[in-house]
Parts: sequence; C-alpha cells; structure tokens
Amino acid sequence: MMRRFLLTLLCLGLCAPTWAQTQGKVLVSGTVPDEATRAAILARVQEVYGAERVVDQLGVGNLVAPPNWSQHVQKIITPDLKAVSQGQLRISGNVVEVVGSVANEAQRQQLASRMVNSLGNPTYTVRNGLRVGSPGQEQLDAALANRVIEFQPGNSQLTPSGMQVLDELLPLLAKFSGRRFEIVGHTDAAGLHEQNTVLSLARANAVKAYLVARGISSAQIVTAGVGPDRPIADNATAEGRARNRRIEFRVLA
Repeated sequence: MMRRFLLTLLCLGLCAPTWAQTQGKVLVSGTVPDEATRAAILARVQEVYGAERVVDQLGVGNLVAPPNWSQHVQKIITPDLKAVSQGQLRISGNVVEVVGSVANEAQRQQLASRMVNSLGNPTYTVRNGLRVGSPGQEQLDAALANRVIEFQPGNSQLTPSGMQVLDELLPLLAKFSGRRFEIVGHTDAAGLHEQNTVLSLARANAVKAYLVARGISSAQIVTAGVGPDRPIADNATAEGRARNRRIEFRVLA
C-alpha cells in the first residue's frame, strides 16, 4: 500500500509574528522518497531564502512519488513566496496548498497562477488558501513580535507570562472596536494529533474568554485550532515545544 508523503515548508515570508522578528526561519519538514530528493529540495529552499535561515526537519521514508515529483516541487519554490507572511506551503503528492497573507487581491491570484504555470502539469492541483491582509495586522504582528502567549503543557491554562502578554495587548485590541479578528490556537507535537487539535481550539477559546472578561466584545472574536500542524520551532527540544504552544491573532475585517 502506498503511504502518503508530505512536504511542508513552514513560516514562509515573515513567518509567525512571535518568531519572525528575531529568527526569520524557514522550517522544512515532512517525508520525501529518497535522499536525492531531500538534498535537491533543501538546496532549492536554501537558494531562495539563504542557508542560514533554513531549519531542516525533512526526513526520508519508503514512499512512492509521482513521476518527476522532485523537479515539480523545486519549480514552485520561488522568490514569489517571500511575499507571503504567516505562510505555509503544503505539498502532498500532486496536491499543492499555499496559505498565508499577501498585500492585495492581485498578488493573491498571481502567486497561485504562477504556481500552476510553473508546474505545467494538469495532474497537479493548486489550492489557493492565501488571504489579503487586513489593515491593522502589521500593528498586531509588531506588538506580538518576539513574544509567545504560552500555556502549561497538555492543557489550556495560560501561564503567568501568557496572561501578561495578553494584558499588554489589551490597549491595542481595544482600538479594534467594531472590527473582527481570529484567535488561532497551536500545540506542540507531543501526544495524539486529534487530541492536540481539540486542545488547540480550547486554548484559543481560553484566550477569548480572558479577553472578553477584560472588556473585549465577544462578537469581535472568532476562534480556530490547528493542533501541531503549523510549528514555528523544533518539536525535538523543550524550548521548541514551548514556542509551538502558542496563539496567533489575525485581523479579519
């Protein structure tokens, strides 16, 4: 039976706001069919972003790839991706998905269109999950730069430092009166994926409850949980896992 394989390039462009300003790293993770493919893809990412920015977590497994898969992957890893902030490129077989924020609608459509043209293969599907960044997102990103809203391991309890970050964020969020924003919860990779996804949503809801209790309108906030699927650091270390247990804010309108 053919196993599914997945290449994930995380933190394209500006990465997550809690990590980008100091590290600016591009995390490459997943599993590919052989060492030659692994080396070629890493070399391409390093060429685009600079070797010093690339964090290698790419593994090799007993997998079967579509014909010329490595070459097709390399074609879509282009400098265009630098225009994406809070971004992620996910490639599973012949399905390509790109998510994150871009400056305008023209850029959103153009980036996905260029991917399709670069692939030049009708068997590949490009899913455009890009969104146009809303006014105020840069302010929010700057306020959270170098900072992590942390939780205790394995639950949705905010740490004292996590509550302090939220308290300091309140004056800025108060200026968003009448506008909506999304709170996205993340976990580390320890434990079962399904449980982590549930936990990540619980953490987002815990942050919402904390903010609502301090005067932010509940109607302004929507929540989501993505579990361990979008790490910003290495889950192999305690420090990395702590960074991955985090919250992101996205301005919606």
